[in-house]
Amino acid sequence: MSDTRRRVKVYTLNEDRQWDDRGTGHVSSTYVEELKGMSLLVRAESDGSLLLESKINPNTAYQKQQDTLIVWSEAENYDLALSFQEKAGCDEIWEKICQVQGKDPSVEVTQDLIDESEEERFEEIPETSHLIDLPTCELSKLEEIADLVTSVLSSPIRREKLALALENEGYIKKLLQLFQACEDLENSEGLHHLYEIIRGILFLNKATLFEVMFSDECIMDVVGCLEYDPALAQPKRHREFLTKTAKFKEVIPITDSELRQKIHQTYRVQYIQDIILPTPSVFEENFLSTLTSFIFFNKVEIVSMLQEDEKFLSEVFAQLTDETTDDDKRRELVNFFKEFCAFSQTLQPQNRDAFFKTLAKLGILPALEIVMGMDDLQVRSAATDIFSYLVEFSPSMVREFVMQEAQQSDDDILLINVVIEQMICDTDPELGGAVQLMGLLRTLIDPENMLATANKTEKSEFLNFFYNHCMHVLTAPLLTNTSEDKCEKDNMLGSNKTNTICPDNYQTAQLLALILELLTFCVEHHTYHIKNYIMNKDLLRRVLVLMNSKHTFLALCALRFMRRIIGLKDEFYNRYITKGNLFEPVINALLDNGTRYNLLNSAVIELFEFIRVVSLY
Repeated sequence: MSDTRRRVKVYTLNEDRQWDDRGTGHVSSTYVEELKGMSLLVRAESDGSLLLESKINPNTAYQKQQDTLIVWSEAENYDLALSFQEKAGCDEIWEKICQVQGKDPSVEVTQDLIDESEEERFEEIPETSHLIDLPTCELSKLEEIADLVTSVLSSPIRREKLALALENEGYIKKLLQLFQACEDLENSEGLHHLYEIIRGILFLNKATLFEVMFSDECIMDVVGCLEYDPALAQPKRHREFLTKTAKFKEVIPITDSELRQKIHQTYRVQYIQDIILPTPSVFEENFLSTLTSFIFFNKVEIVSMLQEDEKFLSEVFAQLTDETTDDDKRRELVNFFKEFCAFSQTLQPQNRDAFFKTLAKLGILPALEIVMGMDDLQVRSAATDIFSYLVEFSPSMVREFVMQEAQQSDDDILLINVVIEQMICDTDPELGGAVQLMGLLRTLIDPENMLATANKTEKSEFLNFFYNHCMHVLTAPLLTNTSEDKCEKDNMLGSNKTNTICPDNYQTAQLLALILELLTFCVEHHTYHIKNYIMNKDLLRRVLVLMNSKHTFLALCALRFMRRIIGLKDEFYNRYITKGNLFEPVINALLDNGTRYNLLNSAVIELFEFIRVVSLY
């Protein structure tokens, strides 16, 4: 037996009906003395610890799904699943379970699933009524079939019986043949019945039925049935959207037919769940839990298959960074990676880590650096989204890359400076992209997520790098907009002082506010690095020019920057402020504000009250 054959992932279903990954290991079936019976044991492949010890209960209903999944419930609200790497391993363990329960391994479910509240009533039903007799599958019986399907949904027992009958008789394919006949005959009444039937079968929540309904042969007819909602005056055109509007683009040809089929299937099933099916009521919310699981495990499989195909991913990266690649193609490649990264967010942390490590190894960061500097706005936006996934996954990985890069590149083309330039040059009037990038920069320069070990101090290394190579790029707009030649002298009413007025428009003011927010964060977290920068550049004096902005929010940002500095109660800062007479712009702003009682007035008063209470000056 090969190791991979019995390699499994253990999943448990959480309160939100989502599957949580409990780890990867190897499964075996053996007699456990303490449990007094044959049991399933899963030991972690990392350290051999026990991930799962579960007795094979003779009365537990085990289900085999999609050839590589075994699912069961151990308690009322405790569902478990084993996802096998290989079908052969799944078959072996399934045979062991069936052997303990005395079942034929050809079955997909080892026991009838009985709701405890109905168990007593179930036992009273005569034996002959245990099986549901399905009406003959013909046009004249569609109303009867629809009534039957909708009538069983309130009873877990009858749902199970109906599902078994549908499966045993190959009934779904017969229904879909009737659907084709009804469409040909324009039989609207029959089509409305088929909508109710197919919707009801979906709510039976059975993986074995889903495998039939979502097969290549059947899925488009299933979608077709769901177009004919009796509540709508006209049928929807879901098939038209899936076949004509929603185009599957292979940025690089996918040679694995199984992977291609899995991608098509997952997209269509997700469409059924998100778009076609109505939002479940509180009574129906658990009816589609198996559908959610079906999509989840499909996504895990797709990401795993793409990760393992390094030839495919390497080719994508090669074309992405190739100067000869045309703009349309590059746009498709970047959008592929954006979707790929978004896909990975549905995975559990362990899967996600492996995914991003694969991308890092293949060179995602240097590739992003190239595309983020391109003129195409759509490409830059998609690249920013990808970059945000990487920063969220591992700020340290990004920091390590940019520090290594600094040893061989000019400051202008460093990835982090490209990001800052994108923030500064955002053309959106509301600076939506700039706000996103500012958040990413904040994460990268946050010492709280920097490592400090005996051999390596990431904090000091990265901050030295940032202040030497990047800070001048970040502060350039601030220094430019507060320089002598940019501003003009004007004698302000309400003050005998000559004030420096900065001619700022709204978008510039928003950008300067973002930069000040980041600099205020630096004052709080970077100690001597930012202190040296403020002293050397006389930065606070330049910031306080913005106290005269016509935009009150910007004046408040400037004041907040000063307040953070004073709040540190640092002797060097105190001497710098008094020696430079830097309270003058604040006093002037208060005088210019006049008798208005507003945020600016309150903030200035709070500043001086703080100074009075702690006796700083």
